[in-house]
Amino acid sequence: MAATPARTFSMPSVEPLLLSASPAATRNDQRGRSHGGSIRPSVAVSETLLPSDFDLQEGLTSMQKILQQRRSSGREMMATVDNLKRLCIDHYFEEEIESAMGACMDLLHSDDLFDATLAFRLVREAGHDVSPADDVLRRFTDDTGEFKLALSKDIRGLLSLHDMSHLDMGGEASLHKAKEFSSKHLASAIRYLEPGLARYVRQSLDHPYHLSLMQYKARHHLSYLQSLPTRDTAMEGLAVAEFQLSKQLHQEEIQEVKRWWTDLGLSDEIPVVRDQVLKWYMWAMTSLQGSSFSRYRIEITKIIALVYVVDDIFDLVGTPEELSLFTQAIRMWNTAAADSLPSGMRPCYKAIYTTTNEIADMVEEEHGFNPVNHLRNAWAVLFDGFMVEARWLATDQAPTAEDYLRNGAVTSGVPLTFAHIFSMLGYDKSNEAAANLADDHIPSVISCPAKILRLWDDMGSAEDEAQEGLDGSYRDFYLMENPSCTPGDAEAHMRRLIAREWEELNRECFSRRTFSSRLTQACLNAARMVSVMYSYDKEQRLLVLEDYATMLLL
Repeated sequence: MAATPARTFSMPSVEPLLLSASPAATRNDQRGRSHGGSIRPSVAVSETLLPSDFDLQEGLTSMQKILQQRRSSGREMMATVDNLKRLCIDHYFEEEIESAMGACMDLLHSDDLFDATLAFRLVREAGHDVSPADDVLRRFTDDTGEFKLALSKDIRGLLSLHDMSHLDMGGEASLHKAKEFSSKHLASAIRYLEPGLARYVRQSLDHPYHLSLMQYKARHHLSYLQSLPTRDTAMEGLAVAEFQLSKQLHQEEIQEVKRWWTDLGLSDEIPVVRDQVLKWYMWAMTSLQGSSFSRYRIEITKIIALVYVVDDIFDLVGTPEELSLFTQAIRMWNTAAADSLPSGMRPCYKAIYTTTNEIADMVEEEHGFNPVNHLRNAWAVLFDGFMVEARWLATDQAPTAEDYLRNGAVTSGVPLTFAHIFSMLGYDKSNEAAANLADDHIPSVISCPAKILRLWDDMGSAEDEAQEGLDGSYRDFYLMENPSCTPGDAEAHMRRLIAREWEELNRECFSRRTFSSRLTQACLNAARMVSVMYSYDKEQRLLVLEDYATMLLL
């Protein structure tokens, strides 16, 4: 999340108002590092403007009345809850949605494919114990265990089945079959559907609901709802109001981050560091959603920016001896430690020290405890991970793919970032889960998005043929260990690993529930953002990232 120091693959630069070209577009001649360039602006998804007299409170009241009216029909209530969630306005109606879970439970064993699969997904997403997927889906299979062919004509049911299939927590064979069956028949049906529905189906296949950015999907879902003959204008108006309020807030937040970054002056003092304020903010904007997290998004963007700077210092600035001094200074954690550092590292150290202490003070003011020791330890763990990679490079040592991935999860910056988020959400070491997080062990709810990031990042390096490949990647080390494998085999293996991490993340979020829903939702959002940051098209453009930035920020 924070940095993606995968060594052979450089992250795309994202400049204000312009998103970067692929890593192959521009080069830094020192280490193959790309610092980005501008590309054509993406086509924005059109936004329906609200009437000037729209009143948000009146819209909320109208929607609450509608929910009350629909309580008598379990099917109608369930579909309404689904639309509220898809439009990202469900947070206004948490009590009403929770009360609807009983109706969902009643429909779990419906003979209607849409009802049963939607009920399963909503109940599992809400964190309730639910019947095994095999039990829910058994009535839709034949004697051989295959889905009944007659279901291939039920487009609405297939879409819901496809959404449900991505909640796999591992060992749920019926969900794997559901994904194959729904994907196959939805893809073949597109040519026969009316254009609006065909676009919606294509978008659902390309960007599965559970794996995709909720805010991005919300815009497309709204467009689809607006194309239907029967409109729910109260819900649509509320969704548009939410979009516009969020966009205004995001624009204010990124301006504050830009002022901080400019005043910090690190890009002037260390010219090789990346200057990618928009991209740094987009990680925070995606992970922590909602107006109540506005201050947290700003502060987390600062931490993400500093991890990128540290990555560039390790890659492009420091000698092994200087990097060792830098790491020792982080462990000392005092202003005097900066005096022993080279001039190129001193301002970065001071920025880390000051920003982290300011966040710790903010947490103490809001929650009554100061997490600075936990946060400084998280920085030390990150620096130790960078030092491991620096030693591998300096000694020309090739780690095993497994060792590389384990360390790469640390140097992704995800654990450090979530250490700060965890503190901001109000958890101190007296909490059992927080104590687990404070150890060097990374809990799976955080290690999963970290590994997903690292693997996606390293798959991207395969497309970037101009990179020098000095530092290796998971793909490189896997091929060294398996000389009979082709690069295609390695990519297939990495995609299987990513799928496995998603299953583990689903288990943590929907079954174990070790951490609060606020933290697990942030972890899910971070994992969803990864593919957006690394999915290049044939022209080496990040089209979804471009659309996402245009919709929600620019």
